[in-house]
Amino acid sequence: KSTDNLDVSGNDYKAVPLTHLRKIISSAMYSSLQNSAQLTHHLGADARKILRLREKVKNEKESGNLPNITLNDMVCFAVIQALVKMPAINSHYTGDSIKIFNKVHLGVAVDTERGLLVPVLKNADDYSLRGLSVQLKAVAEKCRKGNIEPDLLQSDAASFTISNLGSYGIELFTPVLNLPQTGILGVNTITYRPADMGDGIIG
Repeated sequence: KSTDNLDVSGNDYKAVPLTHLRKIISSAMYSSLQNSAQLTHHLGADARKILRLREKVKNEKESGNLPNITLNDMVCFAVIQALVKMPAINSHYTGDSIKIFNKVHLGVAVDTERGLLVPVLKNADDYSLRGLSVQLKAVAEKCRKGNIEPDLLQSDAASFTISNLGSYGIELFTPVLNLPQTGILGVNTITYRPADMGDGIIG
């Protein structure tokens, strides 16, 4: 019996070499953790209204009046509006100054067969919800097909990033900053929790 794949403890293992892309991603994440202060705030939000809006959009889609606007599209649209109102977080830390952007260049994490990619949608604040939905799907599809422009994958191309793991059922995670960006939003799945319904009623 061959012992080529036995480690010192006698356990079998298989060494899988990292692809070039995965090496770049892991190096960037390691650099971020080494060179920036990672601070995470956890905040919940009532999702009932956005779920009702999503249901309305689905009905409109079935009638042919709207594209398939997802919950992620809606979250991205809301974040863009927030960044316009609070531009200090729509920025880069350059070491001796903060570069605050006039436009929102939104990075959105996309899971592909080659690994996690974060393409940027330039001037995302120029789009309506409908337009944003179309553009985000187009950028994600380019990533999955492997024909995204390399410049749109650079971490300094985006002014802020959103990473949404809600579709995987993740309830809590800590996203890693894409340097030199100063912030990143991690979006989790929707869960049922007791809440104050008003008038002293918990429901």
